[in-house]
Amino acid sequence: MRRAFLTGMAIFLAVGVGASVAADDPISARKALMKANGSATKSVVGIMKGSAPFKLEDVQAALKSYMDAADMASKLFPAGSDKGDTNALPAIWTNRKDFDARFAKLGSESKAALASITDEASFKAKFPPVLKNCGDCHELYRAKEK
Repeated sequence: MRRAFLTGMAIFLAVGVGASVAADDPISARKALMKANGSATKSVVGIMKGSAPFKLEDVQAALKSYMDAADMASKLFPAGSDKGDTNALPAIWTNRKDFDARFAKLGSESKAALASITDEASFKAKFPPVLKNCGDCHELYRAKEK
């Protein structure tokens, strides 16, 4: 329960901070949002691997984090924010329709999963495709960390 609360608070703060600084510092805002996604994902990876017990509230928090990221993505990658301390690849701005479509897909699949995941069995069936969206987008649009 505590983990779900902390994850929820991290997402809430990232979204709130992200919304308020996106126009002034979109790179920092998107880093905060993606860090919240990473934290939310960590809480469910253990469930997927079988090393942590299934907690529906952790799964729901992760899906809500992805939905928030999908809603905010366009604002966090404005033209000109490809310069500076960022792992965002130029392909984001040259393939903008595809990039935006991937976030839309993440949002809609997360919303559908949120409505349909009720137990560990449904989680194991429905969550991996949502997570694949993250990996697919990172593969094309995020530089590997050094």
